[in-house]
Amino acid sequence: MTVQVTILGLGQIGTSIGLALGDHKDLVRRIGNDSEPNIAKRAEKIGAVDHIIFNLPSSVRQADLVILAVPVDEIREVLETISTDLKEGAVIIDTSSTKEAAAKWAAELLPPERHFVAWTPTINPAYLHETEFGIDAAQPDLFKDCLIFITTPPGAAAPAIKLASDLTTLVGGKPFYADQAEVDGLLAANILLPELTAAALIHAVMDQPGWTEGRKLAGRSFALATSPILGLEGNKAIAKAALANRENVVRVMDNLIAALTNLRTAIQNDNADGVQQQMQEAREAREIWIGQRKINDWISVDSPPSTLPTAGEVLGRLVGLRPKSTSKDRNK
Repeated sequence: MTVQVTILGLGQIGTSIGLALGDHKDLVRRIGNDSEPNIAKRAEKIGAVDHIIFNLPSSVRQADLVILAVPVDEIREVLETISTDLKEGAVIIDTSSTKEAAAKWAAELLPPERHFVAWTPTINPAYLHETEFGIDAAQPDLFKDCLIFITTPPGAAAPAIKLASDLTTLVGGKPFYADQAEVDGLLAANILLPELTAAALIHAVMDQPGWTEGRKLAGRSFALATSPILGLEGNKAIAKAALANRENVVRVMDNLIAALTNLRTAIQNDNADGVQQQMQEAREAREIWIGQRKINDWISVDSPPSTLPTAGEVLGRLVGLRPKSTSKDRNK
């Protein structure tokens, strides 16, 4: 028995999920779809998917599990497009950077007995300093020993939640259950804020008359500080994500403004000790975080170790979500 897993969106996350499931090709048939045909063909060429179906509704028609790994600005449209083609019992796992908004769209658009769960994956610390993005950044061990936050809308089916957890372990990650609102707050601070800050820094420097000469001097520090802008899925995607999560985004931007103001005040007051202290505290805090991130063992101190399910157990749970056939159906 094989089940069909359809991956919509073959960037870093979608392609890495496909690669991680490559060890289970005897049980899983991986279908890929991406709005960019060349990206889809590359994903197939590197073995992330078994087959590409370019027509979006057709790609999910036989899917038992759909991985939604598209930019935020495409989620609602994709859900609307595939809603009538999803078979009863199908599970949709969204990996986007907005949780409550995506769950709201799913509740509005998906028919009954189609189950929606959300993933927020973290990545292997070995790749924290990589400069590639999109499909070029995909790795089969991208989620190895890393937390994948699992959030669900109210009333989500327990077997669908369990499937999301088991699938997490199959791709090498560790399931971590969290509240949608809580994860949205974390995403605002740790994903969206660096991207927005990079854009603001570029405007603060490049929009000034001095950039004509400054561009000749700008070096590694400027390149590193502005590099998060390269990872954006698109201008519309970051705008959609920020607006969908605007209360949290505004809050963390206020935190950034306050931190900049404190540093500015110390400089304006000729307070060398104050500037040095803030810089030292920031450096130490970052070093502590990097050290913790390299160890990457957040869960063992709070929870007992979990047992990795076999692929067959995971797929058995998935089959359990399918509508049960009647004797009349079996006699057809």
